[in-house]
Amino acid sequence: MADTYFTAAQIAEVVGGRVVGAESAAVNGVESLQMARPTHLSFLGNDKYEAQVLPSKAAVVLVPESFTAPPPEGRAWIVCSDPSAAFMAIVDAVTPPPPPQPRGVHPSAVVSDQATVAPSAGIGANAVVEAGAVIGENSVIGAGTYIGHETVIGANCLIYPNVTIRERCVLGDKVIIHSGTTIGSDGFGYLPGPNGHTKIPQVGIVQIDDDVEIGAQVAVDRARFGKTWIKTGAKIDNLVQIAHNVIIGEYCFIIAQVGISGSTELGKGVVAAGQAGIAGHLRIAPGVTIMAQAGVPKDLTGSGEYYVGSPAVPRKEFAKKEFAVKSVAKLKQTVKQLEQELAELKKSMS
Repeated sequence: MADTYFTAAQIAEVVGGRVVGAESAAVNGVESLQMARPTHLSFLGNDKYEAQVLPSKAAVVLVPESFTAPPPEGRAWIVCSDPSAAFMAIVDAVTPPPPPQPRGVHPSAVVSDQATVAPSAGIGANAVVEAGAVIGENSVIGAGTYIGHETVIGANCLIYPNVTIRERCVLGDKVIIHSGTTIGSDGFGYLPGPNGHTKIPQVGIVQIDDDVEIGAQVAVDRARFGKTWIKTGAKIDNLVQIAHNVIIGEYCFIIAQVGISGSTELGKGVVAAGQAGIAGHLRIAPGVTIMAQAGVPKDLTGSGEYYVGSPAVPRKEFAKKEFAVKSVAKLKQTVKQLEQELAELKKSMS
């Protein structure tokens, strides 16, 4: 929690909002509507949580113009056009600063004398940087992280503790990788035979372009040959599997527990929602959204289209099928009722 308190009036000035209620209501931290205490700021970013605003203990709540209920005594609303964006604009001021990142090389780190580490970079405790590796200006390698032979990490990167980046991988600038993630593990390639499976050498690399963020416990496999490629601005959530030779287009969102099989290419701005599965050697058109738990067995060519279900189909087609299934059940009930009526009619005529 921050040491400094901010009043509703001060926050409204920062976010360009309008105070309704107690302008002197003060906060020094942020929290959800349900968990907030009287020193917290919260926000209403989705209409389905509207019922939580009045019962919340948050002293100050950012709300949209459509929320018209008056605040209880001593609390304040800050009315703004986009509460979520306003919350992002103020959150850094009312939360504790992030912990300091290491600068220089920690005494317990093992850095090859054949590695190149920029003077402004930081190498944390027990990290390992192998021969031929390059660490760019202002980049931070967290404690216990492994940087393999000839791997290149650009400027202003943040590699959190206990990340593994194997040999010859290439990271651009401003890349963030969270703990437990492995970059450059072997692709899953074998030749089945009568006496077992023969491993196919995986001799390619992983390339991660600028401004990519990768969550915790993600596996990005190296290419069989060439490269597995994550392009500029892509954001990858926790627990995602990206197989060998996959290409993730610019600004894609890959959300938790997604699996992408080998040699599949996602176009610019694709969204793959939680637990979606994408088969190998496919092409996904730019702007496609693959909805949660969808299964994709073939190319998706409808740029900007939403795909649902398994096998995944366009959302409108999926809705028609669902309606048809429900209609069949209703039709069966109608037929059964007509059969009963016909039987009674026959009985009365006999």
